[in-house]
Amino acid sequence: MTEPVDIAATLATLPVLHGRDETTEEQADAAFAQLGTLGNAGVFAGSFSGRSPWERHANGDELVHILAGATTLTIMTDTGPVAHDMTAGMLIVVPQGAWHRFDAPDEVTVLTATPQPTDHTFADDPRTED
Repeated sequence: MTEPVDIAATLATLPVLHGRDETTEEQADAAFAQLGTLGNAGVFAGSFSGRSPWERHANGDELVHILAGATTLTIMTDTGPVAHDMTAGMLIVVPQGAWHRFDAPDEVTVLTATPQPTDHTFADDPRTED
């Protein structure tokens, strides 16, 4: 049965992930709640600061909505990285298979519809992972 989700109440129960680039996957998993599913995607929300690893999703586009704070979302294209400065209320769709990462020096809260599975890398240029 479909039930509404109180995003703010759910976020209030989660730790903020500070220093995303220095945390373990277990810490990252604990800082994000899965709110539901949408096709082959999980709908997630969480708050963090720092730089995330590069990630990509082979099975679909990813929807990213900034709920609070600010981040730079960098998407790697064939010609190199393209940075998008995003603040609360903004939304972007990351194309299927595109490497991307978040850089939030302060705190950002995101809601995503993320196709599974997700590939991660800390390589300087994730295109070398292909």
